[in-house]
Amino acid sequence: MSGHDHGDDGVSRRKVLECMTWAGTGVLWTITGGVPRSLGIIDSAEAATAAAPGMTFLQISDSHVGFDKPANPNALGTLEEAVGKINAMPAKPSFMIHTGDITHLSKASEFDNAERIISQSKLDVHYVPGEHDFLDEEIKFYRERYGRGTKGAGWYSFDAGGVHFVGLVNVVDLKAGGLGNLGTEQLAWLEDDLRGKSKSTPVVLFAHIPLWTVYPEWGWGTEDGGRALELVKGFGSVTVLNGHIHQVMQKVEGSVTFHTARSTAFPQPAPGAAPSPGPMKVEDAKLRSMLGVASINFKQNEQRLAIIDTPLQG
Repeated sequence: MSGHDHGDDGVSRRKVLECMTWAGTGVLWTITGGVPRSLGIIDSAEAATAAAPGMTFLQISDSHVGFDKPANPNALGTLEEAVGKINAMPAKPSFMIHTGDITHLSKASEFDNAERIISQSKLDVHYVPGEHDFLDEEIKFYRERYGRGTKGAGWYSFDAGGVHFVGLVNVVDLKAGGLGNLGTEQLAWLEDDLRGKSKSTPVVLFAHIPLWTVYPEWGWGTEDGGRALELVKGFGSVTVLNGHIHQVMQKVEGSVTFHTARSTAFPQPAPGAAPSPGPMKVEDAKLRSMLGVASINFKQNEQRLAIIDTPLQG
């Protein structure tokens, strides 16, 4: 699970199908028949243009507004840089998904500051919470801003461009070691939500903690995530977008592609590369190469999805 040189043409298909980390200048992934193919490192502007003809949406994650420790003394500033990159894209995305940890300590002022910066993108934003967004006693600050019209702790679904999107909440009642948890009520809702959907409908699930088991020793996985994945098993194209681990990782199992996003705040160590997870201090010159955003493109009737990961600084 260590980083790989993008110029290494010898990376095996087996390695691609396991999980990989990248720290390049925008990797364009094309998904055909459930198997990813990297089209190589490309300039972010060229990548955005290449993806533009279909429906393109963005994923950002783990903004941690309010964080001010040595790993990044100005998390609000790097969020602003990320939004600047979004605004500089030659083709405006259809909307944006934020996969949680908008704030660091669930303070009203942190939510206000995050909204002030993210709204500058002038995009519709679909949120799911991270555990850092649920720290206030009544969990009211997240729910007041983003919970209207949702079910339970904040799950919901919507359709766009022929794709069915499902926002899940797996940061309530965390299990031993910090593993995520969906719970029986949400799983029953998911089953009902998917009932009647054509199996040819592309499905995108997004939640904060990975629905697949990345590294259970650090709580990087969802205890009952397998039950959710069973419910989408019959669909021809499923994409699972998560955050939480602050690094790009991808895995493919059949028709399901799993993808985790970089943080806009600070990096975390690769699984098992440190005694524990948490903010990782790197050289100031290297920080922005480890933060960034992801752009996802879908073309109707092609069962094809491309992911471009763009760091703040390549």
